[in-house]
Amino acid sequence: MRFRSFRTTALLPIAVTSALLVAVLPAEAAPTPPPTLPGTSAIMKTISDLVKIAPRSTGSVGGKKAADYVAQRFRQAGLTNVHYETATSFDWQPSNYSLALGKKKFDAFPISHSFVKGASTPGISTLGSKGRTAQVVDIGSGSIGSTDVKGKWVLFDLKFQLPLAALVPFSTFLWDPGLSFVNLQTMLTANPFVTSLSSTIQPAKEAGALGVIGVLSDYFESNRYHNEYYRKTPMTLPGMWITKGEGAKFRAELARTGAPATMKLTVKRSAVTARTVVGFLEGVSKDTIMVQSHHDSQGPGAVEDASGTAEVIALADHYGALAKKGAKRQKTLMFATFDTHFTGYQSHIAFTKKYVIDKKTPYRIVANATIEHIGKQATVGLDGKLVTTNKTEPRGIFENLSPLLKVQLDGIVVANDLRSTAVLNATALEFIGGIPTDASFILRAGVPVVSLIAGPLYMYDEADTLDKIDQPQLVPVANAYRQIIDAIDTTPTALIGLIPAPARDLLPKNIS
Repeated sequence: MRFRSFRTTALLPIAVTSALLVAVLPAEAAPTPPPTLPGTSAIMKTISDLVKIAPRSTGSVGGKKAADYVAQRFRQAGLTNVHYETATSFDWQPSNYSLALGKKKFDAFPISHSFVKGASTPGISTLGSKGRTAQVVDIGSGSIGSTDVKGKWVLFDLKFQLPLAALVPFSTFLWDPGLSFVNLQTMLTANPFVTSLSSTIQPAKEAGALGVIGVLSDYFESNRYHNEYYRKTPMTLPGMWITKGEGAKFRAELARTGAPATMKLTVKRSAVTARTVVGFLEGVSKDTIMVQSHHDSQGPGAVEDASGTAEVIALADHYGALAKKGAKRQKTLMFATFDTHFTGYQSHIAFTKKYVIDKKTPYRIVANATIEHIGKQATVGLDGKLVTTNKTEPRGIFENLSPLLKVQLDGIVVANDLRSTAVLNATALEFIGGIPTDASFILRAGVPVVSLIAGPLYMYDEADTLDKIDQPQLVPVANAYRQIIDAIDTTPTALIGLIPAPARDLLPKNIS
C-alpha cells in the first residue's frame, strides 16, 4: 500500500497516515541510526569548521582550504584514492562601486558576476573613476518591449519565479506532519534560485542599455544577494542591487527630480583552478554509488552548503568505519564535494563528461545520492527583515528510481521523519533541462539520482550563518541517505533506475 501524495490523503489525520506507511516498512527501515554514524554535535562541528574557512569561493584561499579540509576528512574516514578533479573557472571581484541619483547616494551592492567580458573571458571592466551618468528608465516587474533604453540605466524588480506550488505536478509523495506545505504563504513563496535576472538582462543588452539597477522586491532587507553565475546568459552589463526599501526611496527621488543616476563599478575576473574532492571505498564491483554535495560558498555558507558537505563527510565516516571492520559491499562508494556551484558549474560538467559520458575511469556510476541545504525555514517579516523560524525549510527529493526503490524511499522519509519533504519525480525533467540541484548534470547523463535540496530565502546571502542550520534534521537526513544507499547497493544495477539501464545510452548527452 502506498500513498502517492499528501494530496490524496489530505482528509486523513497525519498520525493515521504515518501509521499506515510505517506498517509496510521492512525491519531495516527502523529510524535508529547505527553507532558508526556521527551524531548532531559531530556534524555541527564539521559545519562550523567549514564556516570558519568561509568565504569558500572558487579559486580563493578559502576555496582551497575547504577542498583541503574535505580531502583530509576523507582520508581520516579511510577512503582511498582521495584526489582532486580540477577544472578552469573564474573568480569575480568588484571594487570602487557606488550608486547615486543626482547628488543623493543610495546603498547598493554589485550584482554578482555582472560586467564580464564574455562566458570564458577574464579581464578588468570599469566604469571609470568617476563612473557613468545616464537617465533611468523604470520598467518595474514588466519587460522592456519597445521602450527606449539605449544608453540608459534600466531599473527593474527582480522576481523569484519558482514557488513551491510549481513543483506540485512533479510530486509523488509528501511527508508534512507540521503542515508546512499546505500553508498558502509557503506554497506561493518562491526560492531565490530561479529569477527574472537573465530574462531582463538579455533584452536590456540587446536594446543598448548602459546597465541595470535591480530592486530585490521579493527579498528581505539585504542587498548582499550573491546570485550564481548564469553560464548560458553571461551578464556583460554592469549592475547593482538595492533592497526593496531602498528601491522605494530611489523611485520616489526619481519621480521627484527626474535626475540622472551615476554608477561606479570596477570588476576583475580571473581564471582560477577549481577543485572537486573525490574519494572511494571499493566494493566487490566497480559499479559505483556516488554521494555528492558542494563545498564552495560566497558568504558564510552554513546551510549552502556546509550542511550538505558535512552530511557527505558523515556518511564517509560511517561507511569508512564499517570498512575498517571488514564489511563488504556489492558496489563501490564514491564520495565527492564539488566546486564551481556559483561560478558556472565547470567542475560538474567536466566531471560528468569524464566519469559518465566518456567513461575514462574504471568506475561505472550507477546511482547518485546528493544532499544540499539542511536549514530552517525563513520568511520576510512585515518590517522587511528576515524572520527565521524553528521549522524545517520545505524541501524536495528529486528521484528517478525504480518502483521498488521508490516505495522504499517514501518509507525511509517517513521512518526518519524528514518533515516538510516532497518526493518529486525527476524522470520528465531528465529529458527537458534537468533539475535545480547539483545532481542535474549527472541526471541528464543518464544516472539515477536521489537528490535532496531546499531553497531557503537566505541561501545566497551573508545571513546564511550557523544559527540557520536545522540541527534536529542533521542525523535523520544522514540516516535516511544511509538507508537508501544500502538499498541501492543490494539492488541489481539494471533495476536501480526507472528507465532500464540498457536504454540509458539513448538519453541526451548535451550537458553544457
